[in-house]
Amino acid sequence: MPELRKNILIFTGDGKGKSTAAFGMALRAVGHQQRVLVLQFMKQDDSIGELAGLKQLGIEVIQTGCGFVPKPEHPDYASHQQSAQQGFVLACEALASSKYDLVVFDEICGAVAKGLLEEAEVVDALLNAPAQNIVLTGRGATEGLIALADTVSEINCCKHALANGVAARKGVEF
Repeated sequence: MPELRKNILIFTGDGKGKSTAAFGMALRAVGHQQRVLVLQFMKQDDSIGELAGLKQLGIEVIQTGCGFVPKPEHPDYASHQQSAQQGFVLACEALASSKYDLVVFDEICGAVAKGLLEEAEVVDALLNAPAQNIVLTGRGATEGLIALADTVSEINCCKHALANGVAARKGVEF
């Protein structure tokens, strides 16, 4: 059996499907009886389909966001930053616990890109994590995160139905 090692993957880019790719990895891990945690930064809607499905599979999901992040000068920005910091504390605890075989930090790249979290702190936490699979998602993955990762996939948008006036659909976008 191969030696267990830390494995960091990033799904980034402006295309649709970054979180979905990460959730597919969670599904795969559960299929191998692995322990999985999904911690979502910047999201707060617990009625979306993938969360219901993940929970039905027994996957622990924690949302720590406040939704759409305003510009830093907006009065609500500080509450988004505080939520991200609280989520980061949970992320560090999850990494240090060695309780999970796979951790998904959904939208953490976006949280760093928007200044809600410091890149250096996230990199340090990842460097100090024990051997496990770690998935980071979100737009705007920084150079430091990309340099640290073992695998990086950039998902680009070639065409999106929304541009043609098609509203978000249950089971497709949420």
